[in-house]
Amino acid sequence: MSKTPDSAVRTYIQQQRTAFLDDLAAWLRIPSVSAQPEHAADVRRSAEWLAAALKETGFPTAEVWETPGAPAVFASWPSDDPEAPTVLVYGHHDVQPAAREDGWNSDPFDPVVRDGRLYARGAADDKGQVFFHTLGVRAHLAATGRTAPAVHLKLLVEGEEESGSPHFRALVEEHAERLAADAVIVSDTGMWSEDTPTVCTGMRGLAECEITLYGPAQDIHSGSFGGAVPNPATAAARLVAALHDEHARVAVPGFYDGVTDLTGRERALFAELPFDEERWLRTARSTALHGEAGYTTLERIWARPTAEVNGIGGGYQGPGSKTIVPSSATVKLSFRLVAGQDPDHVEKAVRAWAADQVPAGIRHEIVFGAATRPCLTPLDHPALQSVVRAMGRAFGQEIRYTREGGSGPAADLQEVLGAPVLFLGVSVPSDGWHAPDEKVEIDLLLKGVETAAHLWGDLAENWRDAH
Repeated sequence: MSKTPDSAVRTYIQQQRTAFLDDLAAWLRIPSVSAQPEHAADVRRSAEWLAAALKETGFPTAEVWETPGAPAVFASWPSDDPEAPTVLVYGHHDVQPAAREDGWNSDPFDPVVRDGRLYARGAADDKGQVFFHTLGVRAHLAATGRTAPAVHLKLLVEGEEESGSPHFRALVEEHAERLAADAVIVSDTGMWSEDTPTVCTGMRGLAECEITLYGPAQDIHSGSFGGAVPNPATAAARLVAALHDEHARVAVPGFYDGVTDLTGRERALFAELPFDEERWLRTARSTALHGEAGYTTLERIWARPTAEVNGIGGGYQGPGSKTIVPSSATVKLSFRLVAGQDPDHVEKAVRAWAADQVPAGIRHEIVFGAATRPCLTPLDHPALQSVVRAMGRAFGQEIRYTREGGSGPAADLQEVLGAPVLFLGVSVPSDGWHAPDEKVEIDLLLKGVETAAHLWGDLAENWRDAH
C-alpha cells in the first residue's frame, strides 16, 4: 500500500527542516534574473545548481536543457511499478529583477528569516515552491519505505517564465516524448489565504494586439484641415469606445464563441470564499466595482473573458497645446480568455471588428503577439481530487477551490502533452510576488512539502482505480 503515514511524513520533514531551508537559501542567493542580460550567467548557474540538487535528492536523471534563451532543467525518477501513472511537475527558476533601493528591508539575494518568514527574491515565486518537491519526494520515500516514487515522477523547471516564456512551447514540443505525462502539476501559484487553503482549477488565456491607425501623411494644421479630413486619434477613441456594450460585455462579434460557462456548483464554491469586496477594492487602488453584468467580482476575474485597453496614444503629448490633426494613433488591447475560447478565432474576430470600426480615409495595421491558451480542470477529475485530498491531509481542514485570473505557460503543457493541468501552490497574497520584501511563510512551505509527500501515493492508487 502506497498511502503515506501522516505522522511519519511530519517527523521526517521536521528532521530535515534546517537542511532544507539552508539549501533553499543557497539557491535563492543566485540572482537568476532572466530579464536582465547581465544576469544570463546567473540564470545558467541557477539551472546547474538545481540539476545538481535534484541528482542529490535521488533523481536518476537531471539535465540542463538548452533553449535559444535561458536554460531549463529536466529531471525524472521512474517508479518501480511500470503501471504507475506519470506525473510532470512544472515550475521556473528565474526571478524578477530586485534591488535593495526598490524598498527592500534586506538584500533581495541574501535570504533572511524574520518572524517565521523567509525573505528573498524567488522565495515564493517560484524557487521555494519548486524546491518543496525535493523534500516532498524524500519524505514520501522515507515514510513508505519505498526506493522509488509511487508514480513516474518528472520535473520541468524553465528559466524564462518571468520574461514571458518565449521559448517554452518550442522546448515542450521538441521534448514532447520525454515529457509525456498523464497529469501535470503546476507549482507556480498560490492559495486564498493562510486560513483558507485552496486549489486552483484553471487559468485564463491571453491574446494581445496593437492597432495603429494612420491618417494624413504627416501632422497637419487643425485650423486649415481639421473637420475636413479624418483624424486617426478620434478614430482610435471611437474604436476603444466600441469595445464594450452598455452591460460591459465585449462587443466584438464572435468573441464569446465556445466559452465554457460556470456551473451552478462552481458559482456556489466561489461564493463560499471569504471575499471582502471593500478590502479587494483597496488592494486594487480603486473606488468602484465594474464589469460584465450578471457576474460577481470573483467570477469576472476568474471565469469570464475580458477585453482591456492597455494603452492609447497619438498626436502631441508635450506641454501646452499644438493644434494639429495627428498623422497616427495607437491602441494596445489585451484579451483574457477562458476555457472553450480559441485564441486564433479571437484574433480573427478582433481583426474583422477593427476593420469595421475604422472610417474611410484611415488606414490601420493590427499586430498580434504570441497567444496563451486557457486551461481548466473539471472539479470531478480524479487527479484534481488527489491534490485536494493530499492538501487536506497536510492542512487538516477542508480545501476550497479558486481559479487564476492571470495567464501562464501551463496551457502549453496541456495542449502539447494532452494531459490535465493541476495546480499545487502554498503561497499567499501577502508574499509579495514581484514586489519588495518578497517572502514565503515557512510553515506553509512545509505544508507544501507535506502535500507533495502524500500526493504521489494518492495519485498512484486512485489513478489505477479510475482507469
